[in-house]
Amino acid sequence: MGNCCPRGNTAPDEPLDDQKGGVSTSGNNNNAPSTHKLESSTRAIPPSASPARTDKKSKAAQNGPVLGRPMEDVKSMYSFGKELGRGQFGVTHLVTHRQIGEQFACKTIAKRKLVNKEDIEDVRREVQIMHHLTGQPNIVELKGAYEDKHSVHLIMELCAGGELFDRIIAKGHFSERAAASLLRTIVQIVHTCHSMGVIHRDLKPENFLLLSKDENSPLKATDFGLSVFYKSGDTFKDIVGSAYYIAPEVLKRKYGPEVDIWSVGVMLYILLCGVPPFWAETEHGIFNAILRGHIDFTTDPWPSLSPQAKDLVRRMLNSDPKQRLTAYQVLNHPWIKEDGEAPDTPLDNAVLDRLKQFRAMNKFKKVALRVIAGCLSEEEIMGLKEMFKSMDTDNSGTITLEELKQGMSKQGTKLSEMEVKQLMEAADADGNGTIDYEEFITATMHMNRMDREEHLYTAFQYFDKDNSGYITIEELEQALQEFGMHDGRDIKEIVSEVDGDNDGRINYDEFVAMMKKGNPEVGGNLKKRRSMAI
Repeated sequence: MGNCCPRGNTAPDEPLDDQKGGVSTSGNNNNAPSTHKLESSTRAIPPSASPARTDKKSKAAQNGPVLGRPMEDVKSMYSFGKELGRGQFGVTHLVTHRQIGEQFACKTIAKRKLVNKEDIEDVRREVQIMHHLTGQPNIVELKGAYEDKHSVHLIMELCAGGELFDRIIAKGHFSERAAASLLRTIVQIVHTCHSMGVIHRDLKPENFLLLSKDENSPLKATDFGLSVFYKSGDTFKDIVGSAYYIAPEVLKRKYGPEVDIWSVGVMLYILLCGVPPFWAETEHGIFNAILRGHIDFTTDPWPSLSPQAKDLVRRMLNSDPKQRLTAYQVLNHPWIKEDGEAPDTPLDNAVLDRLKQFRAMNKFKKVALRVIAGCLSEEEIMGLKEMFKSMDTDNSGTITLEELKQGMSKQGTKLSEMEVKQLMEAADADGNGTIDYEEFITATMHMNRMDREEHLYTAFQYFDKDNSGYITIEELEQALQEFGMHDGRDIKEIVSEVDGDNDGRINYDEFVAMMKKGNPEVGGNLKKRRSMAI
């Protein structure tokens, strides 16, 4: 990961068929029964959107069959400590980075347990989805993915506060105010996932971790082993998840993103009364109870809870997915609104946020990001590739103004005509009236991609044509023209904004400062992440 290789301006391949088969990879220690794999089929390995790597390093090292890139010895970078958890496919350990001493969680998946192409694809997709969701504050961050001869290792942010499930058990039940506050965070996570084209499919308290043991610790969603990419209108038929939290339409083998809201509705019921709404001694009995759909509001403490709380539970646990509330609607329900007002967190989706951030950049920085986008691995951009395909409804390889408007609308974001045009103009680097694949990736990739020094240096070298160690006015003008982005603005004005020592040219430190400016999640973290080599 991190090996830079320029990609051509290539549209993604035909849509992938990710709607067949399913595997339960739920990794937790709870006693609740979880579903099993009920059917299987062979799913195509996603085709690459970029030319094959030709660097010598890739040729020399043996590519792993799961991640499809050179195998590495993760234990040379991390020392392994105590076991943190165990699941069907793997074990999670506490690990410490040997150089910087920072602690992480490492999910190790034994390759011998990946018995078919479908199992391999599930792991590969988990990595792709975690890369896609990077930068979201309430989602566990993937720091790196490695493969050796025996295993795949996912290095992740360490959540030392334990499971939300344990916090719930310790409290017995939450007050309505506390439950509403917690549910806001959980549903905002669901809204983020859905707006980015991801269904989690295994939401439950055990898959929400607390960053620390502090009472006000941030909550982090984890375990995307069952998650899938989806486009509007997609339906899935594989029965996956954990029994108590499975929506009735999953059991009927035809479902979409609404299943996540059902699962969160079950969580809300448990938060308020301490027991699941659908219970039986056996998995089969639980499924029958879910299909019957009867919800008990007569047993204590329900008679003493507010009508609004019960109304929200009913609307989230509506057996008809078409009538069930969306994440956006849940966040606007009277019970969940904070003090009767809308939630503090804006409901703009993550892709829109990234487009807005990109729009505010100067053209110099946009070209640099275009170069960095060409360095990203297939697994890092797979999620954005799926989103591009979902917006490119006529499969032309470009997104038109109308397609962008419809794509944002499908993600639950309402924009004015002017706002859509402004976003379109920002992403349309060459000004031809459409957004091509490379332009879309450049404009929507998360800004933390630029905190890798090898990416920054590659971008700097792109501008520094004569390898002098400086970017001159002439070199910048040439680069802007190559990307069709020289709009007549005085190049000297752009340079003067970046040229800290006023020598009329840009050195590497000035270039890095420009790239970090306005991106607080990047600043100050470069050396640490560089030494982690991830």
